[in-house]
Amino acid sequence: MPWLVLVFTMAHLTISHVIRTFAGGDYETIEISGPQMVLTMKLTTFAWNVWDGRRPSEDLDKWQTEQRVVEFPSLIEFLGYAFYFPGFLVGPYLTYNEYQALVTGSLYKAAEQREESAINETNHLSQRLVPHGRKRVAYRKMFKGLVFLVLFILFYPEYNFTITVEDEFESRRLFSRIVLLQFCGFFERCKYYAIWTLTEGASIQTGLGFTGYTEGGRTKWEGAANVDAWNIEFAENTKVLLDSWNMKTNIWLRECVYKRVTPKGKKPGFRSSLATFMTSAFWHGIAPGYYLSFFFFAFVQTTGRLARSYLRPLLLPANYVSKRGAAPPPQTRKKQLYDVLGVLATVMLTNYGTLPFMLLTIDDSFVAWNSVVWYGHFLVAGALAFFYLGGNVLLTQVQAVRVKQAGYQMERDEINRNVRSLPGTPVKTTTLPPLDEAARTLEKRVAGKRGNGFAQ
Repeated sequence: MPWLVLVFTMAHLTISHVIRTFAGGDYETIEISGPQMVLTMKLTTFAWNVWDGRRPSEDLDKWQTEQRVVEFPSLIEFLGYAFYFPGFLVGPYLTYNEYQALVTGSLYKAAEQREESAINETNHLSQRLVPHGRKRVAYRKMFKGLVFLVLFILFYPEYNFTITVEDEFESRRLFSRIVLLQFCGFFERCKYYAIWTLTEGASIQTGLGFTGYTEGGRTKWEGAANVDAWNIEFAENTKVLLDSWNMKTNIWLRECVYKRVTPKGKKPGFRSSLATFMTSAFWHGIAPGYYLSFFFFAFVQTTGRLARSYLRPLLLPANYVSKRGAAPPPQTRKKQLYDVLGVLATVMLTNYGTLPFMLLTIDDSFVAWNSVVWYGHFLVAGALAFFYLGGNVLLTQVQAVRVKQAGYQMERDEINRNVRSLPGTPVKTTTLPPLDEAARTLEKRVAGKRGNGFAQ
């Protein structure tokens, strides 16, 4: 059933994309495909949540257990969820249980317990207690969104991806073209930073996004975030970038596509990543540029996963175990250099890979890629060739030697600690007598022997 809902909603959305494309409408024209994209996420997620509500609990993971829908909502409740107004146009998308927690006030259970004494004193019980501080955060988000909007208005007309297909851009030196591409990529993203930050502030204003309290006692409102500009512009790897960009859509793709196409008991691999990226491209529209971008990023993500699995451990202490909840690795010079190179590679591949996403057509995409000598394809293809032609085996062997040597060193250190911890054995220290006293004693013994000899 969830797959049928996904197919139907995606097909209906595709019809809107086709009408918009062939009707000659541009992206400045207000039409329904934008809100319909958000609604598609909500409906398909709701279908999977209902499906999970009828599965055994032991077959569900944490997210599926938390979001499962056991009882059907009423029509008015369902429509309220589907048309939640702060996120209706461009998101953020939310699950039905998150919407229900917002409406009923169960989202603020911790806040209710914290402020229960104050309520009892005034004897004024509110049906839905919203913690203090949301207006402060909402206005800050509004200001931040307006800053990005101003940057977009001021610089986007001169610095955008369309200049990469112009003759003037081609006449520049290669280094200048590559650097200019990075600036264009930032100003292209500013419009997304602006709209998603503004809608996040609007959602927080309604009470959505409460995530608890800081150590200082101030409320946190991080649950409605859809983008993290800092982590995108300075992402150390593609995983950090993808986790920080269009966060709610990433959750939808992960929970409704990525995990669902992966066979039970197996880890997601390249096929799962490719299916997820293709679904995302199909969700965005029918323009060929979407598919070029997402197909490229499927390989980028695979490259990043291989680098993290085989290369990154060589830059960390041999006995460091990377797992959830573990302390961050020590920042050695090699690790810091790796992070800096990771930031440069990630932002350059991001700006390169999103060229078709914004240019839309195959011809313009190839012209733009050719103007920067296809550097993204060479980087990714070279990395994949290295890993799949024996590089992963070589790096694994090197890491195994490091771990073995570290194990020997740990054993030696442990033996030394054990020896030092043993109780000391008392040793009688021989003190040499003064030399003159020893000489006199020796002379007396020699003289005595001589006397005895003469007497005989």
